[in-house]
Amino acid sequence: MGKISWREMIDNTVFQNKTAVYYTLGCKLNFAETSTLGQMLAEQGIRKARPGERADLCVINTCSVTELADKKCRQAIRRIARKHPDAYVVVTGCYAQLKSDEVASMPEVDLVLGAEQKLDLPKYLSLLMKEEHDTYIVTPWKEITAFSPSCSRGDRTRYFLKVQDGCDYFCTYCTIPMARGRSRSGTVEQLTRQVRQVAAEGGKEIVITGVNIGDFGKRNGETFLSLIKSLDEVEGIERYRISSIEPDLLTDEVIAFVASSKRFCPHFHIPLQSGSDSVLRLMRRHYDTALFADKVAAIKRYMPHAFIGVDVIAGMSGETDALFEEGYRFIASLDVSQLHVFTYSERPNTRALAIEPVVDVHLRHERCNRLIQLSEQKLHDFYAHYVGSVRQVLFEQPVKGHPMHGFTDNYIRVEMPVEAGAVNTVRTVLLGESNEQGDALTARFI
Repeated sequence: MGKISWREMIDNTVFQNKTAVYYTLGCKLNFAETSTLGQMLAEQGIRKARPGERADLCVINTCSVTELADKKCRQAIRRIARKHPDAYVVVTGCYAQLKSDEVASMPEVDLVLGAEQKLDLPKYLSLLMKEEHDTYIVTPWKEITAFSPSCSRGDRTRYFLKVQDGCDYFCTYCTIPMARGRSRSGTVEQLTRQVRQVAAEGGKEIVITGVNIGDFGKRNGETFLSLIKSLDEVEGIERYRISSIEPDLLTDEVIAFVASSKRFCPHFHIPLQSGSDSVLRLMRRHYDTALFADKVAAIKRYMPHAFIGVDVIAGMSGETDALFEEGYRFIASLDVSQLHVFTYSERPNTRALAIEPVVDVHLRHERCNRLIQLSEQKLHDFYAHYVGSVRQVLFEQPVKGHPMHGFTDNYIRVEMPVEAGAVNTVRTVLLGESNEQGDALTARFI
């Protein structure tokens, strides 16, 4: 693509007083980035379209973690374009970065922006007004260097703060480094300033997100521990939660700090991926099951009441019946609260494609279902342990016609009749039995 003059990039007055819709697929990090995009475009005079209103601009932030995710992205693009037939359609995110030619070839799509261009969307709006323009602007993943801060904003009580992006771990099954580039992050000062702004807006809870957040600061001499220590001092924030953090980067110092901190919740999410050391080696993960078990034990030693979520992949190539059973037994033995189970999906340009034997798709789903059943039992047991106990709950904005809900510090979902004054406040409750759906505990104020 030829160079664009600065004047061309910022001359977006034609979009003032126009409307936009935003659609996000995938992870919490994507939601944080989409929220930031919405705020940036609002500053350009583009308001969010009202329900039922046809928009002038559609922004779709995509995911590409599996082949099914790619399919859902294509379906979403077509569906949104049909709903807003006169709108310009801009597609960004991991699917756009990895398969820009494929996305650009869709007749519904007007512009594709790669990972590095995503949060520069306002600069490129003027391109849409030109009769002829390149359909996609994508930086090769090895050249992605910029870190773009983002934080979700809106009606929700919980905010998502992006502190890091990209990944230097090249696991054999994963395309994230090619979708988001090398690991990079913000600074402690920059992110603490963002959190102070969230507090000023009335935000009560922040989830710290990224692709590999334990890698925070590796290129500027800072550490994840120094970041969370700084954030813990910001007045006005009631709670922080740490999203997914690699077990080899979850240090004992971080665990100990969370246990003694003012505001960090006893809630961890740790990717395991397999309970078999043989499969972990095939995946080229950076730890073994002994290290993982030690991290779970350390968390429970400091915080017996902690909620621990675990990512697991079922049916990775090379996972024989015996290796799956070995992994299943290890996972069952762990004192964790819930599993997030993914069925292995072949991804282009990954080294896992050369691994044999390939697990039959039907068998992958069988293994996935067994792990989901194990997860349901673990979550049920975790919730049951706290029936009759007293916990503090941060209540969220309820959906009209539905009960009010919120989460305890250790991530137990709580459901109660709506009381308007309780929204966005931390209240002490007595936890009761499960609701009818079995996905939350009932409670009453005390």
